[in-house]
Amino acid sequence: MVYLIIQILCFILSLTGIAFLVPVATALYCGEYSVLSSFLIPMISVWVVSIAVVFLTRKKKSRLSIRASFVVVALAWVCISLFGALPFYISGAIPSFTDAFFESVSGFTTTGSTILSEIETLPRSINLWRCLTHWIGGMGIVVLTVALLPILGVGGFQLVKAETTGPEKGKVTAKITTTSKILWLIYLALTLIETLILKCLGMDFIDALSHSFSTLGTGGFSTRNSSIGSFNSPAIEIVCTVFMFLAGVNFSMYYYLIARKFSDIRDNSELKFYILIIVVAILLIASNLTSVFKSFTTALRYASFQVAAILSTTGFANADYLDWPAFSQMIIFILFFIGGCSGSTSGGVKVVRWLVLLKALHIEFKEMLHPHGVFAMRLNKRNARKELVNNIASFLTLYLGLILITTIIGTIGKLDILSAFTGSITMVGNVGPAYGVLGPSANFGFLPAFVKWWYCFAMIAGRLEFFTIFVFFVPSFWKK
Repeated sequence: MVYLIIQILCFILSLTGIAFLVPVATALYCGEYSVLSSFLIPMISVWVVSIAVVFLTRKKKSRLSIRASFVVVALAWVCISLFGALPFYISGAIPSFTDAFFESVSGFTTTGSTILSEIETLPRSINLWRCLTHWIGGMGIVVLTVALLPILGVGGFQLVKAETTGPEKGKVTAKITTTSKILWLIYLALTLIETLILKCLGMDFIDALSHSFSTLGTGGFSTRNSSIGSFNSPAIEIVCTVFMFLAGVNFSMYYYLIARKFSDIRDNSELKFYILIIVVAILLIASNLTSVFKSFTTALRYASFQVAAILSTTGFANADYLDWPAFSQMIIFILFFIGGCSGSTSGGVKVVRWLVLLKALHIEFKEMLHPHGVFAMRLNKRNARKELVNNIASFLTLYLGLILITTIIGTIGKLDILSAFTGSITMVGNVGPAYGVLGPSANFGFLPAFVKWWYCFAMIAGRLEFFTIFVFFVPSFWKK
């Protein structure tokens, strides 16, 4: 079993190493030759080690158990974060390994919080790698691995279940490997489409590709200090708004669209609730901002962008929402707790969980009025599983518990209560910006090292939706 775990981890790191070819090509194109070794040394090293591991363990055969699946997924996210930090550290772009690891974890978990105060002076290949980590982590490196695991002769559904612990998970096709390939192809297609549109709107190709990686991965890293706002282009903001919205949708919906299964889209309760939340939030904020921008159209532009950025947990900025009226700030604060749809690249609690809780609350009221009535919860026009509410209650307990602990850690690191609390929400929910000294125009570089390391743990735990991480703290997990 240990051999199989090592094989899979080396396979995952090798795939991440292949992704290094993108910034390597960028460095060659831009003449950034001094940066090449920062990518080539880790890339070649991991390939050599992986080949050696395959050669030494080629005759070792075993099945991947449920426990081993949890171990693989947890270690995979730690290992790729360590591996992804090496170009930042070796190149000297981020001299501190703690900061390099934080930036890498923030990238792969699609959180988008940065320790950097000056981004535009970085080599373009390094900046592209920052954004590419979002894209790799967005759909999930483990999901990509599952698509290719037959090469190792390993089934992948246990890995997907370990990584994706949400209330709605499954296969859009009969085979999980086929599902993974289809979802990644859709992901790639949307990325290429956005890149071409942004290129046509005035971005150069590297900027367009970088921001497409960040948008579809719902991460939020940018190649500019002022994020999307630095382009001062309503057209670019509209395109990013649309694609942030699309990235927050369950990617199965795009498969159903291609397969012409329109009833599955029309009956999806989460999608309808997601659209409702976005529309209501945009209208409320735009109405409130009209007095600030003196134009409802301009207010609608800024409100739409910021609502899509926060709800999808992308975290892009076209303005500093801390300068907005308190009512608008409050609506944005509420969105921090929601997140995108299950099966999307977004973080957060997920829309479907709040929908289930609201439906459960409605049933409770009906049972109070009709004690002898029998009421079933309906989701997607089908009866929902009875244990769904208990699953969500357990999730929220871990979610709020980790937010509380992370807030305490933040205050120990000298953060004020508002910054510590919203910072913990943005770490655990993989949102990106927060409030106070961690707002959209600030960065996380000034934090003490121990706070950054804890934030890294919180980001990974949030990305894996807690159960995959906290199961290791359950004594029975270690018993045979």
